Amino acid sequence: MCWRVSDLTIIGGGLAGAEAAWQAAETGVHVTLFEMRPARSTGAHRTDLLAELVCSNSLGSQLPDRASGILQDELRVLGSLLMRCAREVAVPAGSALAVDRALFAEAVTAAITAHPRITLRREEAGDIPPGPAVIAAGPLVSPSLASRLAQITGEGNLYFFDAIAPVIWAETIDFSIVFRGARHHMEETEGGDYINCPFTREAYEQFIAELRAAQRAPLRAFESDIDRGAPTAGYFEGCLPIEVLAARHPDAPAYGPMRPVGLIDPRTGRRPYAVAQLRQEDLAGDRYNLVGFQTNLTEAEQRRVFRLIPGLARAEFDRYGQMHRNTYLNAPRVLKPTLQWRAREDVFFAGQMAGVEGYAGAIATGWLAGINAARCLCGETPIVPPAETMLGALCRALAEGDPSRFQPVKASLGLLPPLPSGNRLRQGRRARAAAFAQRARAAMAEWPRLMCGSSALL
Repeated sequence: MCWRVSDLTIIGGGLAGAEAAWQAAETGVHVTLFEMRPARSTGAHRTDLLAELVCSNSLGSQLPDRASGILQDELRVLGSLLMRCAREVAVPAGSALAVDRALFAEAVTAAITAHPRITLRREEAGDIPPGPAVIAAGPLVSPSLASRLAQITGEGNLYFFDAIAPVIWAETIDFSIVFRGARHHMEETEGGDYINCPFTREAYEQFIAELRAAQRAPLRAFESDIDRGAPTAGYFEGCLPIEVLAARHPDAPAYGPMRPVGLIDPRTGRRPYAVAQLRQEDLAGDRYNLVGFQTNLTEAEQRRVFRLIPGLARAEFDRYGQMHRNTYLNAPRVLKPTLQWRAREDVFFAGQMAGVEGYAGAIATGWLAGINAARCLCGETPIVPPAETMLGALCRALAEGDPSRFQPVKASLGLLPPLPSGNRLRQGRRARAAAFAQRARAAMAEWPRLMCGSSALL
């Protein structure tokens, strides 16, 4: 054995940190995992559990030809702890992998705390440790560590503003108005996994008018740069507050989260003008979240405006939406594709702090950072999966993107190397997606066999 007790320090007990701790510990490394909650809260978390999901409860589509589905498949091949936990507590969500967020966090916490080579310390880590480390502090990193990271990386004010959607009690939904169904009939389960609130054109226009005029919650002091127009501050385009989207154009929500494509209201036999969709939040089916309705409206305005949604006139809220700052590094300037810090090769970054967007991406980079930190501790060379895999493409996008306009990167087919030109010309969109997925599966299946020839640490 070539490791000492507490060989590796991991900062942050979110998705990336928990996965990194598990993978490193499984190789024989002794891990000390720092999580500042509950001693210090973030303002967005509600519990002290590891891997608590703050925003959506969905890890994305499981369809094998979608980017998130490819990444999830790769994580299953690689033995991801968090993907196993997610499957065990999945809730109905059509083609998406959505989880009961409380049971998911409980399962991850139980696994981590029971591992004989992981020590969980409930305290804030305000600096990077002198020895090998994985920094997975998450987008809601403590101000002291964020300030220190900005100082030592030379990158200040690297953040965007993210928002959380509200969650509604199921018993307060009017089921005489709403209907069940998924946007794509081929992806439906019996009865449909989503609840759809149908809008007529008149109801939609009234809703949008009230939404655009509604009062927003005041920004906290550390978030005020969004009003001052700081160079790198701003809304994240992949997760805009619904009121910001509506302010850009009244029809924008109807072409975005409220699009009715593929939905027929069984009461009218027609497609609604727009819909608001609700996705199950827990296994019991007691709570539902408003899909795509991230918001920074005041709580009073959320009650007033969102109760204008057909079927939600009596809605009671388990959780209100809110906006918060998400901190991330300018990865192309700071990281290698191995997720190593360019300035110190025994330090790795993972998760949204590393510039990756999405739960599956956070888990995947946590997996790689944990494995690579363990390899470094044993004198092995850090690894990156093949570029044809979604994880390999994602890590290369982090390291090789344009630093002048970098925003967090989400898994997408566009990150993968092009298909051979002859195939690309003859294939349609879905056929090309299937070809990308097939190539990624083949590359990921072959990679562990090739790597195990030179090292047991994969």
